[in-house]
Amino acid sequence: MSLEAQKAKQVVIDEIKGKLENAQSAVIIDYMGITVEQADAMRKKLREANVDYTVYKNTLIKRAIEGTDFAPLAEVLDGPSALAISTEDATAPARVLNESIKEFKKMEFKAGVVEGEYFDKDGIQAIADIPSRDVLIAKFMGSIQSPVSKMVRTFQAIADAKEA
Repeated sequence: MSLEAQKAKQVVIDEIKGKLENAQSAVIIDYMGITVEQADAMRKKLREANVDYTVYKNTLIKRAIEGTDFAPLAEVLDGPSALAISTEDATAPARVLNESIKEFKKMEFKAGVVEGEYFDKDGIQAIADIPSRDVLIAKFMGSIQSPVSKMVRTFQAIADAKEA
């Protein structure tokens, strides 16, 4: 292998390492079977969720993750693989990719690392089914708002009854 080719590979390895440096999560999927249009639509959704999605050679990913929390991913790096990374929302890669998997009925999870913990295909699927932080907060707020509004209405009814 020429020196030029080695340097080019090292640039890609360094790029992957840089992306993983502050990552909360990384998910590997088998992306085969989707059309260019579907891939573009999926990439758009991932960008909107601030998820970096890139297809790299498996050997380069393996070299980049050596000695990191992401090293266990090496065991699933065979065949077509794409890497989705998030530095902001640990569940975003799995959640957004899961939407595309359901929509296109193609692709599948291979594995992932979320907040330093390795998850196999089934584990990542379970994480993908967790609602986003914003949805969970909205549900929580709705659940505490309902009893409070009932209490306010009850107090108002008591006040109205005393006035009458």
